[in-house]
Amino acid sequence: MRLLMWARIAAAILSLTTFVFLFLHDSWRSDNLFLVPDLILIGALAIASALPGRLARVALPVAFAYTGGVLATSASSYAVQGEFGLPSTVGALTAITLAVLLTSGGGMSAPADNRPRVDSLAG
Repeated sequence: MRLLMWARIAAAILSLTTFVFLFLHDSWRSDNLFLVPDLILIGALAIASALPGRLARVALPVAFAYTGGVLATSASSYAVQGEFGLPSTVGALTAITLAVLLTSGGGMSAPADNRPRVDSLAG
């Protein structure tokens, strides 16, 4: 359960920092190609981090995978311009890492009492 808690915190931080970034860099212009993807990732991360446990276990990996894609594309666009987008790179790596950890079952499996017994499945 600790991984889920840290994932919720990371989702909230990524969502909030992306929202703040939009204001600090005057990114609300209609010619900003990342405006809509950024708004989607802000909403997806915020909602997924606030969902109850069972739903969060499904929604957080999806939101992190989407966020990783958007931020990796952002980091790549900086690289094409000859710059290094450190915030985008760190955010992308964080999101992708958490998506992988959450889907690999890193400490989030059901308690042993709720697992079906092998002999009861034999029929």
